[in-house]
Amino acid sequence: MDFLDALKRPPLVLGVDPRPKLHGREALAHIRRYTLDLMEALAGKLAAVKFQLAFFEALGPKGMELLFELASGARVMGLPVIFDGKRGDVGSTAEAYARTYLEAFPGSALTVNPYLGLDALMPFVEAADRARGALFVLLKTSNPGSGFLQDLPVDGRPLWEYLLEALAALGKAREGSWSRVGGVVGGTYPGAVRRARALAPAFPLLVPGLGAQGGGFFREEGVLNAASRALYYPGGRPDLEAALKAAEAFV
Repeated sequence: MDFLDALKRPPLVLGVDPRPKLHGREALAHIRRYTLDLMEALAGKLAAVKFQLAFFEALGPKGMELLFELASGARVMGLPVIFDGKRGDVGSTAEAYARTYLEAFPGSALTVNPYLGLDALMPFVEAADRARGALFVLLKTSNPGSGFLQDLPVDGRPLWEYLLEALAALGKAREGSWSRVGGVVGGTYPGAVRRARALAPAFPLLVPGLGAQGGGFFREEGVLNAASRALYYPGGRPDLEAALKAAEAFV
């Protein structure tokens, strides 16, 4: 599996952010069944499945076991996987994160934080290249306060644009017409999504915020639209039938 094949699929990403309180007494068992059933039902409508690591980490060792089981299940179904952990560190620690999520699951993607500098990203870039995976680097995030740092002017442009151009220059990560290094740009900032696509045409974009956060759906080539609550918990609860309807409405 090569993660870049996700860019040939329908541009919708299922975000899996499990809330145990919505799943009854046997919460982990129900999360497992529901997620596997949901991925199978939606498989033909999805580019990838994005697992928010924090929600699994909060469940302890059994939660991490569940994460890896569900990620393996997605891959058996032919669905690319994005591990959404926003990892970032230097040296051997970055290498360990890269082994855990990129090399242990070849062909998968990982979200990473760039604020330790480009040198701290290189272990992730190299692992993605070896494992035919991808990175999505935080650029312009969907939260209202993102501009505090991300919009700071650098040579007359916002910091996130400066960062985007620096990342796009990492030609080593390029594979065919697409880079293995992409970016996260929140769908709540449609102008930023269009600007990022114009500045770096070969740069895949992960665009969260679809649905519950009010983000729009972008049909530009190379854009993956991520919906979590609106697709995983339509109507605020686990509901396969409603999730299918929501996916059809998005796509």
